[in-house]
Amino acid sequence: MSTPTSLQQKLDASGEWATELAELQLRRNQALNMGGPEALAKFKASGRLNARERIAQLVDADSFREVGALAGKGHYSREGQFEHIDPTNAIVGTGMVDARKVAIHADDFTIRAGSSEATIADKWIYIERMAHQLRFPLIRLVDSAGGSVKLLLQLGGTKIPEYPSWPANELLKTVPVVGVALGVCAGQGAIKVLSSHFSVMVREQAQVMAAGPHVVKQAYAQDIDKNELGGHMVHRKSALVHNEAENETDALNQVRRFLSYLPRSVFHTAPVLPVSDDPNRADDWLKNAIPYDRRKIFDPRKILSSIMDQDSVFEIGRYQGGSVITALARLNGIPVGVIANDPKVQGGAMTNQAAYKMERHVKLCSLFGLPIVNFVDQPGNQTGLEAELGGTLLGATRVGEALHDCKSPWVSILIRRCFGMAGALHAPKYGEALNLRYAWPSARWGSIPIEGGVMAAHKSEIESAPDPAAKRAELEAYYLNMTSPFRTAEKFGILDIIDPRETRSILCDWVNDAWERIKTDRISSGSAV
Repeated sequence: MSTPTSLQQKLDASGEWATELAELQLRRNQALNMGGPEALAKFKASGRLNARERIAQLVDADSFREVGALAGKGHYSREGQFEHIDPTNAIVGTGMVDARKVAIHADDFTIRAGSSEATIADKWIYIERMAHQLRFPLIRLVDSAGGSVKLLLQLGGTKIPEYPSWPANELLKTVPVVGVALGVCAGQGAIKVLSSHFSVMVREQAQVMAAGPHVVKQAYAQDIDKNELGGHMVHRKSALVHNEAENETDALNQVRRFLSYLPRSVFHTAPVLPVSDDPNRADDWLKNAIPYDRRKIFDPRKILSSIMDQDSVFEIGRYQGGSVITALARLNGIPVGVIANDPKVQGGAMTNQAAYKMERHVKLCSLFGLPIVNFVDQPGNQTGLEAELGGTLLGATRVGEALHDCKSPWVSILIRRCFGMAGALHAPKYGEALNLRYAWPSARWGSIPIEGGVMAAHKSEIESAPDPAAKRAELEAYYLNMTSPFRTAEKFGILDIIDPRETRSILCDWVNDAWERIKTDRISSGSAV
């Protein structure tokens, strides 16, 4: 695998400055040695790519332009002549990903385990400032053990904990930021992964945590390995890391795919790709996608794949807050954000994790100018003691705040249920975004599901009836007739009821108008397009 840097260029070291040019090439070559042959061989034996190999696999061929390659600890003879240099464990620079410029910061684990204490902070801070000021995405390839007690040997004493001044918040408001966990990511390494719009970790290989097992054992007398402490199964529950990857190649492919849906910055529009998928394609099976029997579930991912451009759905956070699906996709080549409920998990109800997942997805799409489509099958907030202890209602409140601030054009497709407070959060209502609401004939909505509502409202009548079960069924049938979506359509409470097979055509027509609105918004604000 080639090394992605101009450091390899062999230029003639002749002329008046031959000595200096030769030293320059020597220093560049030593930077390429990283932690040295022994450390590189040991790292390779672990089955992992080193930092420069990771960059080479991520960027377009020969596009990486390194910054600060000569930084490190120089060693000199008694006469002051240069002998060799120990490079820093941070490799930074710019490159092209699918012909679009990005900034890259990669930890070199072969030098002091990528420790944040063994690098020159100004180096990686500079590339992050460059990404912010020149407005291109930032990718962090993180493989860092965090702080090191060996810093005491350098300083001769301790220091008050603080992080360098780096434009983390400004970056998150301006350009897409990606964090990739490729090994142990502890302390500041964990923050670099998590302070991002999209994060991905390699299963079994990567861990994201505040501190490692040795620190935990000393502090809490707990024997726990690093995967139990910060592996991918932990973060399926924590929801801190968005996605998992089978291996490093998969992780880097996910990075490329995520960025393909997003603009260079908030001042640009996302790339629109040519598409051969017919915008008027109508898959016939969609007419039966929702079972007539309300007790049966369906596959929402199959529905999304059918309606969006073929092979365009990129799911984010699949294993977290599973009752809601969040994804990026395309309609007629235009990138969009997608939200859907999954009835196979918690019946599709809004849990605290699902609320957090929906909130961050809405914010991502609003920030970077992506239209949003929500496929609604929402039975309501999760209920019960566990839900109350987990603060589910607070999560739902935060979703409401995100919707209010959302500036993205929005369409809701009500495909089955839409009930209660969570149902009301299917779209913005009073903010800038105009919500277009369509319903399939299978949709039903209200303040409370009929089944539970009938029992609550007619409890005494049902219990006193000669046949309580029959009475309850009679009342439910009566109320169900009143919940027909056609009755709502009569009052213009729903924009339209559509045949499920018409959905793609309607959305592709809408997204063209939505995209024009997004582009003109950027022009009117003085931003580049």
